[in-house]
Amino acid sequence: MTIRILATAAVSALIAGQAMAADMTLRFGHVGNPGSLFEATAEHFAECANAALGETAEVQTFGSSQLGNDQEMLQKLKLGQVQFALPSSVMSSVDDRFGVFEMPYIIKDRDHMRRVQSEMMDTFEQAANDKGYTIVGLAENGFRHITNNLRPINVPADLDGVKLRTPNGSWRVKMFQQYGANPTPMSFSDVFTALQTGVIDGQENPYAQIASAKFQEVQDYLSITGHVYTPAYILASKKHFDGLPEEVQATLKDCASQTQDFTYEHAAKLEVDLLEEIKAAGVEVNEADKDAFIEASRPVYDAFAAEVDGGGELIDQVLALGGSS
Repeated sequence: MTIRILATAAVSALIAGQAMAADMTLRFGHVGNPGSLFEATAEHFAECANAALGETAEVQTFGSSQLGNDQEMLQKLKLGQVQFALPSSVMSSVDDRFGVFEMPYIIKDRDHMRRVQSEMMDTFEQAANDKGYTIVGLAENGFRHITNNLRPINVPADLDGVKLRTPNGSWRVKMFQQYGANPTPMSFSDVFTALQTGVIDGQENPYAQIASAKFQEVQDYLSITGHVYTPAYILASKKHFDGLPEEVQATLKDCASQTQDFTYEHAAKLEVDLLEEIKAAGVEVNEADKDAFIEASRPVYDAFAAEVDGGGELIDQVLALGGSS
């Protein structure tokens, strides 16, 4: 009888231990392909966290939309099926305040983004909290440029009628409508096939996403527009993250901060290396007339200020932090 009781207790303890271990497996999903900046960001965060947490918890990464597209992962965060995601433009559909980063040319460079983060992060953290999320840290998707199969894009008029994939975010759609394009929101995982089959003519992304997704294999032209800088957010469910032990929360936030430093440095290097890789694939590259795009963007700013509560103030705050870098 005693042996049976001890055996039962041992099995119960083992099951409890396995359950506890499973509870501390933290799944980190993102849409980036192998070689992307998103992959490098997620892997750096996981390596930092796992080294610091030891046996307390393990961060496991899942790229290439394995855990769903951005919208699906936002839902899975709340359901507790995913613990971290790395959304970017899609955050403007979570809360209008994130749409300020969709304003064309509003962020000048990474130093400008650092100042915005330092002075305004409470605004964006509150926006995330209001919708059930918490921002563990910032990374980036980067400065976006246009690729297509019709013609070089030098001025907005060159986009007339171009079927252009955009992320799911209303302000990116409005911006390209203003430029005369035919914007088509689509999940990132579907873009290569859509370009290959001619369902769409082009897309817009940073070099790191263009090259890692191999868009250079199915696109003829790259126009360097730099029209939007998109931050990325190491995002968690507020309920889930707040439920973690305080020391685990602190470790994860510290690793997110370290990862941001890594991501910015890595992204700057990729901007040089990957442009050469895209050119080497035979893509024709041109520098767009950014002044023409900035001039054509004024109605987008006006609409954001008119339609979003406090939108004008947000724009003014971000612009005021532009300074000289």
